[in-house]
Amino acid sequence: MGLKLLYIANILVAGWIGITSLFFPETAIRTVFENTYKYSEVLRVVGALWFSIAVLSVLGLWKPVTFSPVLLIQLCYKGGWLLVVAIPALLNNHTYPKGMAFFFVIWVIAIPLVFPWKTVFNP
Repeated sequence: MGLKLLYIANILVAGWIGITSLFFPETAIRTVFENTYKYSEVLRVVGALWFSIAVLSVLGLWKPVTFSPVLLIQLCYKGGWLLVVAIPALLNNHTYPKGMAFFFVIWVIAIPLVFPWKTVFNP
């Protein structure tokens, strides 16, 4: 059940962020990125990633364990972003999207708790 809740959250949140970043980047800059970044085509690449996560999460509702590696990808990039971008920005009093960082922290805590480690990595 925990996996399905993460997939539903991905569909809603990553889907919305993906669509806004791809098709309405100015909205994404204001809302998701809290005006901390200026427009760049990289924003649309990130939007494509998040939209892909949403699509794969729809499939994850059907086969939760099979599509669980998408959660590992999220654990890696969200954890990496927190370590390399958010924490140094916080420590050096630089701007960064605090709302995004908050949700990334929740995700980095939640994913290891519900991820089917034994099933996925059982030889």
